[in-house]
Amino acid sequence: MANEPGFLRYAWGQVKPVFQTRAFARLSVRYRDAVLDAMDAPDDPLPRYRPSETGLDPAAARELRGQLATYDVVAPRLAVLFETMDRALHGDPVGHEPGEVSAATEPSPDWLDRDRGRAPTLLDDADVADELADTVARVRSFHGFDGGLPSIYRTLAQWPPFFERMWADVEPRLERDAFADALERTDDLVSSFVDATPYRPRVGPDDLTRRVRRGDGGGRAGAVSAVQRGAGRDRATGVPVFAATVDAAGERELS
Repeated sequence: MANEPGFLRYAWGQVKPVFQTRAFARLSVRYRDAVLDAMDAPDDPLPRYRPSETGLDPAAARELRGQLATYDVVAPRLAVLFETMDRALHGDPVGHEPGEVSAATEPSPDWLDRDRGRAPTLLDDADVADELADTVARVRSFHGFDGGLPSIYRTLAQWPPFFERMWADVEPRLERDAFADALERTDDLVSSFVDATPYRPRVGPDDLTRRVRRGDGGGRAGAVSAVQRGAGRDRATGVPVFAATVDAAGERELS
C-alpha cells in the first residue's frame, strides 16, 4: 500500500481506530492462543530451539528472536487490517453486529506487547543465499505463490542455518489438519471481530473516488483481496508458530 502514498495516508487514518481498543487487544491475544493451541499440543509440542541450537552466534540469535517477536505482534494486526480493508473496499459490511460496548470503547492496555521485539530487517529476493534455494522452493510450494518472498521469509533468510532447520521441522506440521484447524479458528476470530467493531472505515469505492487522487487508489481493492483471500492468511497464521520455536511468542490470555 505504501506504493500508493495518497491511498495509504487516507486509509490508515480510517482504520487506525480499529486497533486502539481493548476489544482488539483481546482479539490479538486470542488469535495467538488459537494458533498455538492447535499447533503446540502437550503430547506433540512444537520444536523449541535454545540459542545454542539455532546455528547462530549469541548476538544473531538475540536479533532473530527479537525480530520474530515483532512479527508475532504484527500478525493479528495484519489479519484484521486485510479483512477490514477487503470488506470496506468492496462495500461489504463492517461493524454491523455491535459487540460488547465496554471492550469496544476502552483503550488497549498499555502494557500489552510493550517493549517487545526489534525492528525487522529484510533481504532483497536477489540477496537470499543460494544455500536456501531448496527451502525457498518449499516455502513457495506450500503457500502456492510465484512472486517475491513475503517479508517474514525475507527476514528469516538473514539466518540461513536457522531458517533451514526450522522450516524442515515445521513444514510437515503446517500440512496437517491442526494447521487447517488453526486457520479456521483465526478466520472465525477475525471475522467476528470485524463484524462487531464500532468503527466503520470509509474506504469504499465512492470514498476513494472523492478523497484519493486518481491513480493512487487504482488497483488497491484487487491487491488487498489477493492477499486476504490468497496465501496472506496462511503466512499470518504461521507467524506465531515460528515465534514459538525460539520462545518469542507473546501473551495468550487477556481478561
